[in-house]
Amino acid sequence: MAHTDEHEGTRRDFLYYAAAGAGAVAAGAAVWPLVNQMNPSADVLALAAIRVDVADVEPGTQITVLWQGKPVFIRRRTESEIEAARAVDMGDLIDGNDRNDNKPDLPATDENRALDENGEWLVMLGVCTHLGCVPLGDGAGEFGGWFCPCHGSHYDTAGRIRKGPAPENLLVPVARFDGETELVIGKENA
Repeated sequence: MAHTDEHEGTRRDFLYYAAAGAGAVAAGAAVWPLVNQMNPSADVLALAAIRVDVADVEPGTQITVLWQGKPVFIRRRTESEIEAARAVDMGDLIDGNDRNDNKPDLPATDENRALDENGEWLVMLGVCTHLGCVPLGDGAGEFGGWFCPCHGSHYDTAGRIRKGPAPENLLVPVARFDGETELVIGKENA
């Protein structure tokens, strides 16, 4: 009689584990489409890098291009904009990190945020770091840079947050010049 109880227990255990295994496989099959849909679409992946001709961008102006579905501000700054950005005391900044994918985790000096050595070119994602709005440019806000009217974030001429609810400086994507006037934004596939 004891032998029969052991046999029944083994069959019961087998059925329990088989049902649990089948349930885990079914749950995985149901969840996978939800996880997979969060991957970037083919059109976004195709824009891993873009090339922008900046030959016609005059000092004191900016253009906005779309990269990976986000606006990118490309500003050619004037000497006075560069001087204003470089004169800022680092202790006055809300975010002391440069937020520059080209030179990550350095102090938020203007030199660490600008694309070129003399500071003439500034390339940033045009997305407010508070709630993702698109800030206004061309000297907007209290610090002569960008202003997000949705919640009142003010950025200076180097794109650093100076006042308002935004917690971080505008992000600087991977970018480089290829020649005199062609700007490459993003990483090109080898």
